[in-house]
Amino acid sequence: MIALDAILPDGGFQRGRLAVWSPGPGAPALLRSACLRVVAEGERGAWIDATHTVTGACWKEGPLLIRPDTPTAGLRAAEELTRSGGFALVVLDGVDPDPTAMVRLSRAANEGGSALVLLSHTTSLASLRLASCPLPAQYVRRRSPLGEPDVVTAVKLRVEARASGWFAATELAIPVWYDDQRLAPEYGYPDRRG
Repeated sequence: MIALDAILPDGGFQRGRLAVWSPGPGAPALLRSACLRVVAEGERGAWIDATHTVTGACWKEGPLLIRPDTPTAGLRAAEELTRSGGFALVVLDGVDPDPTAMVRLSRAANEGGSALVLLSHTTSLASLRLASCPLPAQYVRRRSPLGEPDVVTAVKLRVEARASGWFAATELAIPVWYDDQRLAPEYGYPDRRG
């Protein structure tokens, strides 16, 4: 997270501002790490999972996990939590807000003083835009002495941050976590872990 903080303005996600991270490899993992770090520092973090892709097995204690029934309910939850000022970081995953909703979310972040990060393709009104892409040639692999297939243990990513008239980028490696359970643990929700 130190490499990520180094490219962000003021060394982290700015409070009172709206940031958008384009969905891509590594984005959820890095944002979950940011939520865990906020909680470890004694503040509150929240993750709003509008697509129901987060399951209990892969969620660590700490940040509040909210799983709304609809994308509209996810937008409302993000707006309320952000406007409340009781959370240092709020992440909204799985909703592409329309322009009106982006205005409401931006105002809520400004009024509440929370950092709001959307995992979305919609970037209007975002003061910071982030994107990540893997560097396949630089995967960290564990080779088997018995000739079995290699196991990827870490993925190297390039993370780019943009704001009006400003650009920064870094490369960082994140560990790969394998989940042995391949079925969705909750009935009715598809397994989207890959």
